[in-house]
Amino acid sequence: MHLNSDQTDEELVEAYKISGDQKLIGLLFKRHLLMCFAVCNKYFMNPRDSEDAVMEIFEKLIHDLKKFEIKNFKSWLHSVCRNHCLMQLRKNTPERNSMDVEEISETFMKSDESMHPYNNKDEIEFELQRLEKALNLLKGEQKECIELFYLKKKKYEEIVSITGYSPKEVKSYIQNGKRNLKNILGEKGFFILMLCIWIF
Repeated sequence: MHLNSDQTDEELVEAYKISGDQKLIGLLFKRHLLMCFAVCNKYFMNPRDSEDAVMEIFEKLIHDLKKFEIKNFKSWLHSVCRNHCLMQLRKNTPERNSMDVEEISETFMKSDESMHPYNNKDEIEFELQRLEKALNLLKGEQKECIELFYLKKKKYEEIVSITGYSPKEVKSYIQNGKRNLKNILGEKGFFILMLCIWIF
C-alpha cells in the first residue's frame, strides 16, 4: 500500500481500519511521538518509565484504532496517553492515596495542550535532524555497523560479510555506538531514535 504522508490523521486512521497496514500507525505515531513522551513524562517524571509507557501505548493502538470512532486523533491520543499513565500509577503504587492520582490528572487536564513540548512539526523536525547529526558524530566503524543493524535491518552475520569485521568487532561497534548515541542524545533522544527505527 502506498503511504501518503500528506493525509490527515483521521484519513490515516480510516485507511488503517480498512487495510490493517501497521505502517499507517507508524506514520501517525511518528507525528505525535514526542507529544506522547512529554505527556507520559509529566506523569511519571522518569524517562525510563515514560519510554515504557509510550511503547505500550503504541502497541495498544494496533487494536484500539479498529474499535473506536475517532473524530480528532490528536485529542484522542492525548487522552489515551493520560488514561494509560493514570492506570499505571494506580496499579504500581497501591499505597498512594487515589485522590493524589486524581489531583495529578485534573492538573494536566486543565493545562493547555500547547504547553506540552514537541507538539508541532517544527519541533519534531528539529529533533529528527539532531538524531541524524548524532549518527554522523559516531566513529566510522560504529556508524557503519549501527546503520546496517538498525536502519538496514541486517543480521550480525550479514554485517560481518559486508564489512569484513569479525563477529566480536561487529558486536563491540554496535554496543559502543549505542552507548555513544545515548551520551550524545540523552535518554529521551536515544529512545526516540530507537522507536522511530523500530516502527519503520
